[in-house]
Amino acid sequence: SGNYYNQGEIRKKELEQSCCVLGIPASDVTVIDHRDLPDNPAVEWDTQLLATLVLKHIEAKNINLVVTFDAGGVSGHANHISLYTALRYSVCTPLWVSPMGCRVLVLESVNLFRKYISFLDVLISCLLPRDALFILTEEETEQAKRAMRCHRSQLLWFRQLYVLFSRYLVVNSLRLL
Repeated sequence: SGNYYNQGEIRKKELEQSCCVLGIPASDVTVIDHRDLPDNPAVEWDTQLLATLVLKHIEAKNINLVVTFDAGGVSGHANHISLYTALRYSVCTPLWVSPMGCRVLVLESVNLFRKYISFLDVLISCLLPRDALFILTEEETEQAKRAMRCHRSQLLWFRQLYVLFSRYLVVNSLRLL
């Protein structure tokens, strides 16, 4: 629930506000609050537990595409990396019966230089191999920034810089898992 700084309830509301900005109804937002999955940038979550929870959610919501982090977690956050590990585990084991033809795309982690050159990374991203490339319009970029700003409890100085300069608010390269 995002309770690392005992702000779980605040962060749940911020998530719902952010999703609303993106056009995602609150009824489609699920927050999993599990004692074995603590919000902590240094804690790796149990792969099998997380894989089971994610698969149940995919089946319950008839999801046909999952977008997740890659092995670098974009920022090295252990919880983000755990999501990738759980999905990789699921896809590579008999647990994954490709529910409803569900596919998994992983977001490419890039080096620090590329991460903060904003729209200039579009040129680099177009030249490199990937399975999918999303380039946001100016309107979509502004919408993504508004959604990020809903997470007030997390907008420390370095995240403010992220909102201003991150390539992830302009371009995202992904590969199939």
